[in-house]
Amino acid sequence: MSRVTDEAAVAAPRPKTLEPQELGFTPRPPVPWLGPVLLAATGARVALAEQLGAYLDKRELQNALPKQVHDHSQGEEFWLDFVADLGDGFDATYSVAYLLAQSGLEVDGTRLPRGQALVLGGDQVYPTASAQAYEDRFRGPYRAALPATAPGETQPGGTAPVLYALPGNHDWYDGLTAFLRVFARREGSHIGGWQTAQTRSYFALKLPQRWWLLAIDAQEGSYLDDPQLAYFREVVESVEPGDRVIVCTPAPAWVQATDKPTLYDTTDYFLRKVVAPTGAAVALMLSGDMHHYARYANPNRQLITFGGGGAYLSATHELPKKITVPPPESIVRTASNSEDYTLVTTYPSRMRSRALGTGVFTRLPLRNPGFLVLLGILQTMLMLGLDNSERQVLTLPVFIVVAATFGLTLFFAAGLTAGRRGPRHYALGILHGVVQVGLGVGGLVLWRQFIFDQLDWPLPALAAAAFYGPTAAVVSAEVVALYLLVASRFGVNLNELFAGQGIQGYKGFLRLHIGADGTLTIYPIGLDNASKRWRANPAAALHAPWIEPRKPLTPHLIEPPIRLFPSI
Repeated sequence: MSRVTDEAAVAAPRPKTLEPQELGFTPRPPVPWLGPVLLAATGARVALAEQLGAYLDKRELQNALPKQVHDHSQGEEFWLDFVADLGDGFDATYSVAYLLAQSGLEVDGTRLPRGQALVLGGDQVYPTASAQAYEDRFRGPYRAALPATAPGETQPGGTAPVLYALPGNHDWYDGLTAFLRVFARREGSHIGGWQTAQTRSYFALKLPQRWWLLAIDAQEGSYLDDPQLAYFREVVESVEPGDRVIVCTPAPAWVQATDKPTLYDTTDYFLRKVVAPTGAAVALMLSGDMHHYARYANPNRQLITFGGGGAYLSATHELPKKITVPPPESIVRTASNSEDYTLVTTYPSRMRSRALGTGVFTRLPLRNPGFLVLLGILQTMLMLGLDNSERQVLTLPVFIVVAATFGLTLFFAAGLTAGRRGPRHYALGILHGVVQVGLGVGGLVLWRQFIFDQLDWPLPALAAAAFYGPTAAVVSAEVVALYLLVASRFGVNLNELFAGQGIQGYKGFLRLHIGADGTLTIYPIGLDNASKRWRANPAAALHAPWIEPRKPLTPHLIEPPIRLFPSI
């Protein structure tokens, strides 16, 4: 493994300000997920992923890249960090990166050294993968957090901490082109003080005390490609009965399969056909994709989702309290024996998550100005169309605006949902459209009470744009907020309920420790509030972060450490 020296850090002088010209990247605000352009693009990507996903699949081309098993088994102990869903707004992304980069953290009275390896669990960039997006939303912040490693803070042998990345669905939107350029170079590269080592979009780590980590690239339940299967079958030739395995997947199929059972089929195939014949035990499965912490457990295995690296918070209050894995509805004839798992801990708590959901009435209009503009235009056009219909029940302008309104509400309810869509999606979309049109009718009645309606054309239109549109936009946004709150109780638009709020709190990552006795201890580290005020740190040592929070960050344990003991 190549060493990271301080030469790269010396070549890039420490920034004196937070200006992009000094940093070498542009700190980005959180993605406005309900922006009209982004909503349309999201719907298009969902459709393309369902219809044309196979045409974007570059995994089989990776057969030309070298095969590697990354050996970290030399020492008696090992520290490993896991973080996922990180490339969003700078404040939340950098807050987590800053904590990961520290040589050690004092968390609830326990000192936890920085991981000797860092595993990124997917979605290293939002909303789409590109060279510039990776630079601004991932590489830049992580390079600023750990420009270089100091002597004594490296792995045994003097090498830098190693970084491995698994692609998520947002990394996949360009067919993995940008992802492979960032993370899978033949000769390796570095991102600040972290060294990259993988050569494919999947990887295997041999860890001390007979532990292994296997990270599979299987987006949206797609089949494992032949080169990937061949790679892992070659890896497991070195796995022995009694070894213990951590499996990383791009998404928590064990939860998602409660709604669409086929999503777990690929994971189950991997466990059944690749791992099980070795006699090793899969003690832990890790994933991101859902932007919260949730741990399901039974006596044999832990299933942990933690997408807390920087993306908007996802709800926890609608997670099922019990799941069966594989799901009994699976039609795979040779599926593994189903086992029951219980939801042990969530972060935020279910009660807190439900309370945060009600904040949509204030956060949605404040954090999605483009969405308000769209609603204001629609409501203004609807009111003016009705006002000029001259007592006719339906005119062409009114028909067009009403059709557009219903089209958008149906798209919002069903078009943004990947996978199974049921009657409830369409029924709620239609009901939402009826309320929005009713709002336009009510607005017309109110508009005719004012003198603006009596002015000569085009003054009514100008007055409507200046006064009616902004007011109607806010009222319409509150209708959308109410719709999201109600629809989420039926399992519809739950993601949009929280995406529209862009909550940057409740972030974190996992710090794992393999002890000399073979015990794996998992420390779930939470951060209730991301920093929003930063300052440059130009006079510090070469390896110190470029950017410091103005107030100290206060990480804490989400729950007591989880210990997985060696088999007897």
